[in-house]
Amino acid sequence: MKLSEIKTMLATAETVNFILEDGTSVPEHFHVTEIGVVSKHFIDCGGTVRTEKKANFQLWDANDFEHRLKPGKLLNIIGLSEKVLGMEDLEIEVEYQSDTIGKYGLDFNGKDFVLINTQTACLAKDACGIPTEKQKINLVQLPTANACTPGGGCC
Repeated sequence: MKLSEIKTMLATAETVNFILEDGTSVPEHFHVTEIGVVSKHFIDCGGTVRTEKKANFQLWDANDFEHRLKPGKLLNIIGLSEKVLGMEDLEIEVEYQSDTIGKYGLDFNGKDFVLINTQTACLAKDACGIPTEKQKINLVQLPTANACTPGGGCC
């Protein structure tokens, strides 16, 4: 989800709720402790130089159980971040504490913002010898022309 998309959704939202993909709710007393721009300049294992830039939201829940972040307040925080940091319309990544700080993508299911699990991946599979996954087919899908038949003498 891009920054422009969350702003559109927040403009008409009554509440701001986050859930994990498995349906677990982020406690409703969470805080957005940071909004920023995270840039990454790196070389992949194939030697290609790459850059990546994302809008970063950090969610945190404390023991102030009466706290509730309203959509308008989050819109104001985003607006200030855009103004002060010169944020572009970037893809959003969300940091949220689990066993360690997890990084998530962001989606919306019509009611809640959903923290989407992210995975690491090799960006240069062709350069570092990762075999491509073989296509799996059912034996019943194989063509039967010129196939051996019982009693046909080919076996």
